[in-house]
Amino acid sequence: MSYVSPRDFVGKMIDAGEAKALMSTRDTLIRAFMAGAILALAAAFAVTITVQTGNALLGAVLFPVGFCLLYLLGFDLLTGVFTLVPLALLDKRRGVTVRSMMRNWGLVFVGNFAGAIVVALMMAVVFTFGFSVDPNEVGQRLGEIGHSRTVGYAEHGAAGMLTLFIRGVLCNWMVSTGVVAAMMSTSVSGKVIAMWMPIMLFFYMGFEHSIVNMFLFPSGLMLGGDFSIADYLLWNEIPTVVGNLVGGLAFVGVTLFATHARTGDTRFIAEPSGERADERALATNGSAR
Repeated sequence: MSYVSPRDFVGKMIDAGEAKALMSTRDTLIRAFMAGAILALAAAFAVTITVQTGNALLGAVLFPVGFCLLYLLGFDLLTGVFTLVPLALLDKRRGVTVRSMMRNWGLVFVGNFAGAIVVALMMAVVFTFGFSVDPNEVGQRLGEIGHSRTVGYAEHGAAGMLTLFIRGVLCNWMVSTGVVAAMMSTSVSGKVIAMWMPIMLFFYMGFEHSIVNMFLFPSGLMLGGDFSIADYLLWNEIPTVVGNLVGGLAFVGVTLFATHARTGDTRFIAEPSGERADERALATNGSAR
């Protein structure tokens, strides 16, 4: 697997954050668009498997194929840049500012959303034969997901909003762990294995991923889901984005940076002297005999 030590892969995280913050607008949008599109296809794939087999675990086991592909192709998700770019700012890399970080986040959001919407439209055409017939079973399921994970939260009021936010936090804790885990290995197989586990966990547990939701909910609206655009934005996308930001930074990015890039001073333990030193020497000599 060619394991990379934490100190070394945290250095790679900071380098990656710097590169993303300073990337051209053109490249940022292209990479974000493709990432959103590939992840949307993976979500459609996982929902199709779940509906056709009746086994949600199987869908979750196979969903990470999309994440692994987009990572290996060098594309960018909002959840990943939430974690990596701030580290370059904390490390005071030249040219990385709050403005450049916000610019990167904004461009990646737009690119991810555009890619996910394009795939949502394509899949809606597939599920309805160009909107000429009612959605098939998979299309109907997408509409149900949109309703249960927007209106379903709204029915619980503040408690629903808190639950949505926490699910967003837990999601990017796992997704960003997958991003970082890929840096723990220098081999393709090692990267894929390390990424697969946390991504499978987040999907099966039903945590809220802002980019996956950019496909699921617009797709559900196109296929007759019983919820509105306002429901989607207020009771899913916006709180999920905030939760993803907090989860990626608090539990992955800043945590690893603090303990591996800015390691605390090693505790110094003074050697005992006087009578205690004599006692230790005596004990050592006695045990030697």
